Amino acid sequence: MRFYLGTLTLLFFLISANGSAHATRRAVRKNHKTTKSAKRHKHFTTYTRPVIDTAISTGCASPEELITFAKSLQGIRYRFGSTNPEKGFDCSGFVNYVFNHFGISIPRSSVDFTDVQGGVDLKDAKFGDLILFTGTKKHTRRAGHIGIIVSMPGEPIQFIHSTSGEANGVTLTTMNDYYMGRYMRTIRVFSDNNQAEAYPETASR
Repeated sequence: MRFYLGTLTLLFFLISANGSAHATRRAVRKNHKTTKSAKRHKHFTTYTRPVIDTAISTGCASPEELITFAKSLQGIRYRFGSTNPEKGFDCSGFVNYVFNHFGISIPRSSVDFTDVQGGVDLKDAKFGDLILFTGTKKHTRRAGHIGIIVSMPGEPIQFIHSTSGEANGVTLTTMNDYYMGRYMRTIRVFSDNNQAEAYPETASR
């Protein structure tokens, strides 16, 4: 009887030890795989759209100066991803080039303007405001195009932008049904003081 009980105890001990060894080996393998995965992906980061929680600072620049400069670039061809006038501009590349010319820092991509402060109603749009549209995919409500409003208050809304459409470059466009269908928001960049100094006759409008 004692021999039988001793044999059972020994078998139980061996089974337990063997199970523990297997569990230990599984844990080591899992940890090794996790470590390898971490090493493999350590150089990869996920892009997160920057949150712009302050208004764009324009310094001493005026919308009149900015628009005059923007208009001087009309006819430069469209080129995706470019901010170089010698090669061409995409929409946000053009807007960046214009604003950076006056030392004004703005987001690089049109989608990054989605949360920029300073939103105003389209009916209140003024020269120097930014106007944001979706991309060309009609059913995707995601920012994908941007321009600068150049019209005076009370006039039909007109904006300057770099388009990949028929004009294929920097051009002036009057707001129409096509762009109204893509319209997302208008962003006030220059303060009322900047605009009053540029166009004092419009200050009371």
